[in-house]
Amino acid sequence: MSEHIPRRCPGGTFFFTIRLADRSSDLLIRQITHLRTAMRETKLRHTFQIDAICVLPFVIHTIWTLPTGETGYANRIRMFKSRFSRSQPMPAHRNLAQIQRGEKGIWQRRHWEHQINDSLDFARHRDLIYLSPVHAGLCATPQDWPHTSLHRDMATGVVAPEPIGYGAARLNHTPPPPHRYRDDIQRAM
Repeated sequence: MSEHIPRRCPGGTFFFTIRLADRSSDLLIRQITHLRTAMRETKLRHTFQIDAICVLPFVIHTIWTLPTGETGYANRIRMFKSRFSRSQPMPAHRNLAQIQRGEKGIWQRRHWEHQINDSLDFARHRDLIYLSPVHAGLCATPQDWPHTSLHRDMATGVVAPEPIGYGAARLNHTPPPPHRYRDDIQRAM
């Protein structure tokens, strides 16, 4: 098995996706108080800034900025996941390997990461985060979802991304072209 080696960029800004092992679970929003506590305790021990976050039933999308000179985001994620896991009862579905490693089996073992390159990249990923509950079919507009930092950002003047076309224009994607035979079909009718 290959070993995941995190990027070592001191003080960088990163986009993360952190998932539960069970994609049918709603544990994160059901236990949002424990999740927030785990995040606060992790931030107290190892400082970082949460630039944007959205908690969905089984996934967290977030952007973090590390302090200047710091490189240990993997340790912060591990600590956060561990703190949240300790607040949960022992699940019955663990396999032998998870039991031997002392894992509860709540989280997916890996996380997705992307280093933010510039302000446009930051804006794209922030919009992706804020549109994620709309894309998941959980609400009609990003403002309708309660478990997001969008509400905090809107209070400081950030404009909510437009859910029309799943935010295609703001995410710098073009919508798919119309079907080339559509005009022919409409003329035939």
